[in-house]
Amino acid sequence: MNKKRYALWTSTIFAATLLVSGCQVLTGYQKIDEAENAKSLVGSIQPLDGEVNITCAGTYHCEIVQIDKTLVIAPDTHEPVNPNMLVTLPNHDGVKKTVNAPMDMAPLTTKDAIKVVPLSASAMPGLTNYYARVMPAKREVHVNFYPENNEGYVERFAMIHDFVRTGTYKLRAYQKKSDTNSGSLLETASPEPLCVDLLQDNQVQRRFCKQLDTEHQGEFVEASMRQGLSAVSNPKKVKA
Repeated sequence: MNKKRYALWTSTIFAATLLVSGCQVLTGYQKIDEAENAKSLVGSIQPLDGEVNITCAGTYHCEIVQIDKTLVIAPDTHEPVNPNMLVTLPNHDGVKKTVNAPMDMAPLTTKDAIKVVPLSASAMPGLTNYYARVMPAKREVHVNFYPENNEGYVERFAMIHDFVRTGTYKLRAYQKKSDTNSGSLLETASPEPLCVDLLQDNQVQRRFCKQLDTEHQGEFVEASMRQGLSAVSNPKKVKA
């Protein structure tokens, strides 16, 4: 089985799994997860004791553009704003290794320190997926999601979360399947809302969904979690 057929087979199974779980795949969603099979894979998340890793997934491309008041990935260049943040790959005989290369993963020394690590090739040609390393703290995180292979179409998401426990946190975008379907022409023509889940070590902790009604249009509102989390009595709004 060649690589192209294998990738298609993997994508088909993954999409079917999402449909069973109540999520509907958009064009381009879950592309970052498939990027692990890319030839130009540059690394994988390497957790360090006492640190928090923040990553994103679920679209052709996504990037952490800001943490607290610090700009991380520039939305115009799609590269780290400050080269000093970037964790570099070592050179081997003058040639930078690009596949599963060990990196200079020196521990963070201050609470405000941020490091950006190249994770994998993006599904958007020419771009790279990065993840951020920070110390545990309450932080404001801004992420740009690109649902299509088009840099002009951006879904902007922001969230405040207390990253009190060390480990890996993932912000995963997907399209939520409607619970009801009246079959009306208006509802059929309306797009399903975009949602973003916050996962901690692969367990969903929080969920935000974009509202399509007039009052909250263009906003991400935190949804109640029926399983594993207590209901949210006062949903938090996050403007896109």
